Amino acid sequence: MTAQEISPSFPSRLPNVGTTVFTIMSALAAEHRAINLGQGFPDFPCDRKLLTSVNDAMLADRNQYPPMIGITELRNGISQKIKNLYGHYYDPESEITITAGGTQGILTTILACVSPGDEVVIIEPAYDSYRPSIELAGGKTIAVSLEVRRDAHGQVASYEIPWDALAKAINSKTRLLMINSPHNPTGMVWQKADLDRLAQLVKNTSTLILSDEVYEHMVYEGAAHHSVASHPELAARSFLISSFGKTYHVTGWKVGYVAAPPALTKEFRKVHQFNVFTVNTPMQYGLASYLADASHYLNLPAFYQAKRNFFRAGLEKTAFKLLPTPGTYFQCADYSALNIPQAKLNEADFCKWLTTEIGVAAIPVSAFYDRPTESGVIRFCFAKQEQTLATALQRLQSL
Repeated sequence: MTAQEISPSFPSRLPNVGTTVFTIMSALAAEHRAINLGQGFPDFPCDRKLLTSVNDAMLADRNQYPPMIGITELRNGISQKIKNLYGHYYDPESEITITAGGTQGILTTILACVSPGDEVVIIEPAYDSYRPSIELAGGKTIAVSLEVRRDAHGQVASYEIPWDALAKAINSKTRLLMINSPHNPTGMVWQKADLDRLAQLVKNTSTLILSDEVYEHMVYEGAAHHSVASHPELAARSFLISSFGKTYHVTGWKVGYVAAPPALTKEFRKVHQFNVFTVNTPMQYGLASYLADASHYLNLPAFYQAKRNFFRAGLEKTAFKLLPTPGTYFQCADYSALNIPQAKLNEADFCKWLTTEIGVAAIPVSAFYDRPTESGVIRFCFAKQEQTLATALQRLQSL
């Protein structure tokens, strides 16, 4: 028997998981030399000062294992930032842990909290790592869907939090509720009143909260991001997850953090130490130095709002129906009114056609659901240089 004929003698832990849609669409974009507005990463460089800070750390021989929980300087900086923005103090020693990106923070939180048979409530459309992480922990995913509001023409106009469905989903078996604001892929943003309502929903339960806030600095029109850290009742039962990759345009560095009360952090770190143990040392020092200057993340809303407005203005010259984008660096659009035969395709096939024939890659929103849920909506990423967006718009305006 050759090596190629040998098959695994054990069942797959994730039998229903294949290659992610982001990998598929990015590969298709590369093959056809399409402009990749699918996967969520910038095509512009980070601040050279940040690179200098990392390089300085390397030259200073900051190249060995750092503390398992992250270097003190970075945890102190995160604690100060959260306190300044949201009014809640997290102890750097007992409540903040540096992670290998937001996705690792999500997986580790779930593995730390969820035992076989526990229920975890997610809100779909949802980031694609949520379900597999729950399955690896032996948990049961309970999915509720955002409520889709349509206009008089039947096109998607907005997404809203499904409060009635959430209330029904939470019971004595619910171990964890996962929320995401600003929301990927829809761009929806939770308001203070939403956090208040959530607190009432879980008040007399033992349900913990995982709050995915990696787009926290991308909220527009002068609005504030309402973190679970800003809500004392929720902060007491929540894991707050964020990402330096999204904030500082360095998605490939995979550095993030998790903030949670001491008892929750203690359990988180038990898993973290045997998951990744620790995170890239010189990058931690570089980020700690850069984080001391708040001008970058405080200016980020205006930076991305300008890109959003430029992209929306171009799309408004097409028959795409634009959904509101109060947060994230994604723009959702309903394509069903396009006067082309391909407007009748399902979202996945439309995105493939758009990539191969028009030369612009997007992501079907249906990919963020476990079961096919077609609404005729696709997601573009506008975290790109203006020239990249201009070229993409020129192609899209030909539809």
